[in-house]
Amino acid sequence: MKSTSAHTQYESLKGKKVLITGGTTGLGRAIALRLSAEGARVLIFGRHQEQLDDAMRDIRQNDPQAVGTVADAARREDLVRVFELADKELGGLDVLVANAGLAADDLKTTPDDERDYVISTNVAGTLTCCKLALDRMPEHSQILIVGSVTADNRDPGGSIYVATKSALQGFAESFRQEAMEQGIRVSLIQPGKTGSDMVEATPEEERESEKNLEMLKAEDIAVCVEYILTQPKRCNIARVTVLPAREKE
Repeated sequence: MKSTSAHTQYESLKGKKVLITGGTTGLGRAIALRLSAEGARVLIFGRHQEQLDDAMRDIRQNDPQAVGTVADAARREDLVRVFELADKELGGLDVLVANAGLAADDLKTTPDDERDYVISTNVAGTLTCCKLALDRMPEHSQILIVGSVTADNRDPGGSIYVATKSALQGFAESFRQEAMEQGIRVSLIQPGKTGSDMVEATPEEERESEKNLEMLKAEDIAVCVEYILTQPKRCNIARVTVLPAREKE
């Protein structure tokens, strides 16, 4: 543990066994890089081999034993396999970062099969991961669910995405109270507008938005995740919203 005063000791991530869903791009990748740089043992997965290979090259500079696999968060059999891989390669699990998610538009223009796939990924996949984690985690483990400020804003044009993130918001609060019976802490982080592969903007537009304080970088959220995961065992940051300096709630 690192100590900053006589009264507060923050937990170290060194040696912690961490599974990050959707860890090959965007927020998930930034979180994996940040936690592995702090000494965590990391396992990530994503749907595409090329993105996985690219992410693993960077992560293994921090954690040469990092593990990655191709899997789909919408498929329960894939998730079962991922958690079995965590048991085998990491020797268990201390932290789950339930990050995997897909963007979606409004209800009217989105095909039914696409709508159902997004719901399966964002909601059912997250719940399945939380259940699989709960079944094997020791006391004092942590589950961090990545939501979105859209659960509060509920702007038009993205009603399906809003529905999934609103569902996660409600789930996280109820599940937090259930998981505490096993001594497991559950947190929800709700980022505002963040530059990632889910944002429809060119790299130049993202850089301009960041310069104007209108968009976060994925690394900003990764720092917040590290902060949540290193709090003393007596402390649970149940929910945090992170906004760009010039974004209105």
